Amino acid sequence: MLLFPNAKINLGLRVVEKRSDGFHNIETVFYPVNLCDILEFIAKKSGTANIEVTGLETGGNVADNLVIKAWQLMHDLYGIPSVRIHLHKVIPIGAGLGGGSSDAAFMLKGLNKEFSCGCNIAELKELALKIGSDCPFFIDNVPSFAAGRGELLKPLSVTLKDYGILLKKPDIHINTGWAYSKIKPDSGRISLEELIVKPIEQWQEFISNDFEKVVFQSFPVISALKKRFIEMGADFSSMSGSGSAVFGLFRREVLQKISPGKYSDCLCINPQQN
Repeated sequence: MLLFPNAKINLGLRVVEKRSDGFHNIETVFYPVNLCDILEFIAKKSGTANIEVTGLETGGNVADNLVIKAWQLMHDLYGIPSVRIHLHKVIPIGAGLGGGSSDAAFMLKGLNKEFSCGCNIAELKELALKIGSDCPFFIDNVPSFAAGRGELLKPLSVTLKDYGILLKKPDIHINTGWAYSKIKPDSGRISLEELIVKPIEQWQEFISNDFEKVVFQSFPVISALKKRFIEMGADFSSMSGSGSAVFGLFRREVLQKISPGKYSDCLCINPQQN
């Protein structure tokens, strides 16, 4: 089976409170975008699952890849056979784009379909949450307001259909645990769910990512990226997740007037339409 797990961007991110289990409750809006990895698996007659990873460097132990964890969950619960996996990485890691979470969620959906496991959407989301907080979003994979750890999802009608996206990940890896350790949670603000309905041209004034204050102070080059996109004419620019990727939302007619040389070092991608 051939799959194309896509990335997401965060339209705002609030750290609301620290939980008794050590995690944090957040508010964010996840939006899927057309930047995709390539994931393929085929059944094996014997042995355990194995994975080959090509494309962008992922670092770490290949056997710890979240795709393998997704297979292990389905294998333990439903006795699915071993598989041979090829993952070609296009989505940068350590970028706040959810690439690893997407790979795992798409693997769960693909295995469920290929081997007729019979999981419904709710069950797939429960399994996805065992892998990572962002994973359940990629089961439905539609623009969504997210609360809790990111698993409490509410589909939204927000659309970026009139926009193109410039995105750049500097050669910096942000440790998510470090970023959370520097955040002071704040629950006394207007909910992001209410703010996201404002016109996109007003988002820069009202919508922000709490991690930016922490990350920008330590890594000014990331702050400079956001400033650059705004100066180029973006209606909204933000760091995604805990970073380090920064994106700018440009009306298509504005983007067409910008010399391609000004963003030749960036990825130019489209929002995913559902």
